[in-house]
Amino acid sequence: MYADSVEDREDLQQEILIQLWKSYQSFKGNSEFSTWMYRVAINTAITYLKKEKQRAGNHTETPHYFEIQNEDYNPSKDEQLEIFYSVVQELKAIEKAVIFYFMEGMSHKEIGENLGLSEGNARVKLNRTKEKIQQIIKKSGYEF
Repeated sequence: MYADSVEDREDLQQEILIQLWKSYQSFKGNSEFSTWMYRVAINTAITYLKKEKQRAGNHTETPHYFEIQNEDYNPSKDEQLEIFYSVVQELKAIEKAVIFYFMEGMSHKEIGENLGLSEGNARVKLNRTKEKIQQIIKKSGYEF
């Protein structure tokens, strides 16, 4: 969700690995290792997204491709996925992160821990982001 092209995703993945390597010595064990990794990854992705937006003059294109395995192909769901990704591009970085974590199946508590928020604040941000997505969809005339 933070990079549109395959090349950008590969660059971002490499940047995340570099940041994990550089910051490993700062891991103190106060949280799960996976939580720490998520936090480094999401912070790196947010920073990367901000740099890309500045470089592109605050203009982000909606990806026109989706990697779909043949056995999973469903034209209706493919269209919904395309709409969803278009809508997600209109969200702020923190909103993208909240939705990303939600889609990963994380609890409000886990989302909060990964983003440095309280559980309640994470719940509120998630609900507001869901509402914002619905408003963007309605405003754009998309139908599900």
